[in-house]
This record gives sequence, C-alpha cells and structure tokens, in this order.
Amino acid sequence: MKSVKMWGFSNQTQTHLHHHLNQLSTLAFLSSNPPIIFNNCNHRMAMKNPTAFVIAAANDNVENGSSAVVSKGSGTTARGRRLLKVREEKRKREYDRLHKYPSWAKVLEDACKDDEELRAVLGDSIGDPELMRKRVEERVRKKGNNFQKSKTGSVLSFKVSFRDFNPLDSFIWFELYGSPADRDVDLIGSVIQSWYVMGRLGAFNSSNMQLANSSMEYDPLYDAEKGFNVMPSSFHDISDVEFQDNWGRVWVDLGTSDYFAVDVLLNCLTVLSSEYLGIQQIVFGGRQIGDWEEDMTDPEFGYKYFKI
Repeated sequence: MKSVKMWGFSNQTQTHLHHHLNQLSTLAFLSSNPPIIFNNCNHRMAMKNPTAFVIAAANDNVENGSSAVVSKGSGTTARGRRLLKVREEKRKREYDRLHKYPSWAKVLEDACKDDEELRAVLGDSIGDPELMRKRVEERVRKKGNNFQKSKTGSVLSFKVSFRDFNPLDSFIWFELYGSPADRDVDLIGSVIQSWYVMGRLGAFNSSNMQLANSSMEYDPLYDAEKGFNVMPSSFHDISDVEFQDNWGRVWVDLGTSDYFAVDVLLNCLTVLSSEYLGIQQIVFGGRQIGDWEEDMTDPEFGYKYFKI
C-alpha cells in the first residue's frame, strides 16, 4: 500500500510513523500484549482483548480500507501430503478396477469362488488380468490339440499315505471328489484289473530288469535265457473293487511281486485322476477309512462294485 492510515493519531504523528515505516521492508510485528493506542486527546487506550495485529510496510500490496490478514499456512505436513497421495492412488486403482477391469477376468474371478480346480490353475494371478491371461494360455498350451476335449479329471495331485500296509493282506482305499457314476466305476475297475493281470503274469519282477539302465542308442542285448531262468514273482489274489459314496477300496495280496508294483499303480492312477476321474487321496492299509460300513451292500445306499 502507498500509505498507512492510523485512526486516532494527529497528522504530525502519522507523518513521523510513515518515516520509520518506510525504513522497514515487509517485516510484520506480532504482539500478544494489549496494544496501546493514543487518540487526539493524548489519552492512552488499551484494547480489552489481546490480539495479534500487523503493521504493514509501505510496499505491502494491501488496498486502502482493507484489514491486514495473518497467513496461517496450509496446516499440512510432508507425511500428511504423502498419505493424501497414497489415498488418491488407492482411489484411482479402485476406480480402474471397477470401470476398466475386463469382463472375462471378472467372470473367471467369480468362478474361482466355487471351483477349487480353477483356483489351482490361476493361482496367485487372481486380480491381475494380464497374469490370469498368461495362466490360461499356459493351460491351453499344455493341453494342446485336445483343448476341445472335455476334461473330467482334476488338476490337483492326490495325496498318498500308508497305514500299516501289509502287501500280503491289505486294502487300498480311494477317495474321489464325489460319488462315482457307473462309467467311473468301470474306468477305475479296469485299471485295477489290468494292474492285477500284469502282476499275475510276473510283470513286477525286479530280478529281471536288464534294460532298465541301458541306453537304446547302442543296440543293447537282451539275455532271454537269463530272463527265463529268473525266479518268478506274481500276484496271489485280489478282491472286487467296491464303492460306497465317494470311497472305494480293493483288497490285495501282492504275493512275490516286488514293491515297485505300487509305483506302477500310482503312475497309472496319476494320469487317470488328471484326465478322467479326479482322486483326492489314496491310502495303502487300514481297515476302517472314512464312513465305510462293512455290511452295507445295498445299491440304493450308494454301494457299487466292479467284478475283477
């Protein structure tokens, strides 16, 4: 402002004040003490409420008649500004997720809530459309030309456990994801039957594994005489494959067959579970598993069997 008005001062006093104020640049004086004001009668007057007041310099940009205002600042700190920025970014991400999230990704995300196998395929990619797309493409590449083929198996590996397994007198238990259809009973029964036939014919004999560690690049020789004279090993007996609800079992006596017969069976069931009939777990041994009832053989209550 070009001049400062001091109401209640004489013209001489105002001129004197102007002289001193012009020597100050833009310095503001703040005081918490009650200001003293002289009127034309030279009587001192003290303001009742102590307030901060500003004496503006001559070069302040304040128009005549306007009151001076003390700048109090924004009241924000560096931490507050960072938190505000984080909140803004979070709101932006939420907006993008709601308005720019692909519809196909939303369909997959909703389907995962009730589909355990789909969750296993997508894994930790849920919420990231680009990563979800890559997981689906990877699944398509693995399935190859059979992508259009209906897949009835499980993408999850089954659990294997042993409970006092006696290879001469034990049950092998199968827990499925649901009660098997007649087709499923025939499928798993056929696998067990084939496994038994191979064992009965002496297929699981580790005493005659001449080619197991040989390289086919050098035309290995097979000693038929040695294979003929080796001590035979074969299955002794097996029961029918029975099912109650989602549990199945078969009793076995492996006889003189070697234990790698169990590895062969598990290899077969791994592919069976993945491609055709999902299996949750396989238990070797044990007499009472799940809700199995020994005398319950009524088909109306979920009992089924496959004749070996």
